[in-house]
Amino acid sequence: MVIIMLGAPGTGKGTVAGILKNELGIEQVSTGDIFRKHIKEGTELGKLADSYISKGNLVPDDITNGLVEARLNEPDVEKGIILDGYPRTTNQAEKLDEMLAKKGKKVDLVINLTTPDEEIIERVLSRRICSNQTCKAVYNLVLNPPKEDGKCDKCGHELVQRADDNRETIKLRLNNYFERTSPLVDYYDKKGNLYSAVISTSINKLGKDVAKDVVEYLSKK
Repeated sequence: MVIIMLGAPGTGKGTVAGILKNELGIEQVSTGDIFRKHIKEGTELGKLADSYISKGNLVPDDITNGLVEARLNEPDVEKGIILDGYPRTTNQAEKLDEMLAKKGKKVDLVINLTTPDEEIIERVLSRRICSNQTCKAVYNLVLNPPKEDGKCDKCGHELVQRADDNRETIKLRLNNYFERTSPLVDYYDKKGNLYSAVISTSINKLGKDVAKDVVEYLSKK
């Protein structure tokens, strides 16, 4: 099964994808995590990616597509994959269709998450990530705080704030999303595999609730 997570930064894609990974027993792959790993290790790709990411811009398609294609060829995603943060453009979506077609596969479900802009900004500013790359648990200091301040509940490693989780960069990322990525909603809607949901405290609907709904939806297909 191939699942794609769509939604502006801070809508809860990572949270929903993480729950679905455990419920469905398939791997969650975030292109953001791949880039951050390369940036931390100081690779040439990492330096190139950082020149875009640090300014709130998207990494060019040819770089991103190559990383994703290599990841799709790894054995741990043979049974299924949840793509979090890819595709971001219709060009990437078309390229992904080609990659999957070579393997006799297709995109089975596209989960489109929406959240009011101001709520997204506040949520991202409160986001903390486990520094342990094998854990990568995500917390929110308001909605989902750790039991011990600054420590991951799962592995005990330090929680950190991403360098690009600041108000100015978030607003730029939102603008980039709505300009370049939102057309993907129409792309997948026409293909008939789009599942849309609102995540917002204003309607008391969180990521865990949407993930539960998706699992139930899949069980009926």
